[in-house]
Amino acid sequence: MKIDLLITGTGMFAGRIALDLAATARVPINVMIAGRNQERLDWLRTAANARAKMFGTPTTVSSHEIDLREPRACSDLISSFQPSIVVQAASIQTSSVISSSREGWGRLVAEGGLSATAVLQALISSRMAAAISSVSPQTHFVNCCFPDVVNEMIVAMGHKVLCGTGNVAILSNIFEGAKSRHSLGQGPVRVLAHYQSLAPWREPADRRIGANPPRVFVANDEIGDVFGAFPDVRLTREPAIEVSGASGVTLIQALASSQAWAGHLPGPNGLPGGYPVKLDEHGNLSLNLPDGLCADEAVTWNRSHELKSGVTVDKSTVRFHGRLATYLGDAGFAHADGFDVSDLENACQELEQVRDRLLADGN
Repeated sequence: MKIDLLITGTGMFAGRIALDLAATARVPINVMIAGRNQERLDWLRTAANARAKMFGTPTTVSSHEIDLREPRACSDLISSFQPSIVVQAASIQTSSVISSSREGWGRLVAEGGLSATAVLQALISSRMAAAISSVSPQTHFVNCCFPDVVNEMIVAMGHKVLCGTGNVAILSNIFEGAKSRHSLGQGPVRVLAHYQSLAPWREPADRRIGANPPRVFVANDEIGDVFGAFPDVRLTREPAIEVSGASGVTLIQALASSQAWAGHLPGPNGLPGGYPVKLDEHGNLSLNLPDGLCADEAVTWNRSHELKSGVTVDKSTVRFHGRLATYLGDAGFAHADGFDVSDLENACQELEQVRDRLLADGN
C-alpha cells in the first residue's frame, strides 16, 4: 500500500502532528502512524479520523503496529509502504526528561544539557535514514528527534535528512504571535536559534539577564535586545508540544502538495541548530537568511552552543564538549571522549546502560 505520510512514534509529539494535520489539511493526504503501543495507535487513528470529519479535511489515517526498536523495523516499513514523506518521532529517550531532574539521569541532563540524550535520540532516526537511503531515496525524511544535533550525525553517516521540526520554530511562531510583535516594525520575523536558546524563555522575564538569546531579525534589521523586545513571551517548563509538534504541519502539507513554503526549521539538510528556511515546489530546502548574515556565520553561531557544552560532529567523529563531556565521563560512559559515527549503535547501547543505572540508583 502506497501512503503519502508515515509518522513513526505514538508519543505526544507524533500525536500532535497527526491530530493537527487531520484538522487543517487542505489537500488529500493518506497518513499512517506506526509504533508498538497498540492502544495508543488505535486512539490516534480514531481521533485523527474523527477530527478530519469534524473539520471537513481530505485526510485519511491508518495505523500499523511495529516495534521500532527492532533492527529491521525501519527497513520493513519503508519497503512495505514507500511513503512520500517520513516524519520520525520515535525515540528510546522520552521528552519528559526536560522537566525531570530529581534522579541521577535527570540531573545529568539538566546540568550537562539535553545533548546528553543525542546518542539515544539518534538510534531509530539513523536507522530510518539508512532505510530510506537504501529502499526509497526519493522519500523526504523529517527527523523530529533532537534534530539540532542528530541531523548532523545522520549526514555524517552518509544519509540525507531534510530537516526537523520544533525548537527554532517554537520561538519564531511565538514571537510572531506575541502581543509585543506589532511594535517591532513591518516585515517577516526571522530567527536564528539553537535548541539551547529555548531555556531562558522558560524563566520569568526578570531572570533572563545574562542568558544567551536567539538572534532575531525583523525584515533585515536585527533586534538588539531580544529579551526586552518580547517581555510577554514565556514557555512552559514541559516540552512545548502544543507549538513544537504543530510547527511541522504546514511544512508537511507543502511537501505533500508540491508547494513552496517558508518558515523556520532545525537541522535543515543536516546543519546544526535552527534557521529561517524556504522550500521550493520540488521539495528542495535552503536557508532564508536576512541580508548581511551569511550561511557560514549562521552555522558557526549555532555550533558555538554545542562547543560550550554539548555534541558536535567533526567529519565522522562525534565529540562531547564542556560540562557534558565531564559529566558523562564521571558517570562511566566509555565514549565520553568521542566515537566514530559508524559506532553509533554500540555507543547508544553503552549510554543506555549508564542511563538505566543512574535511573535505578538515583545517583
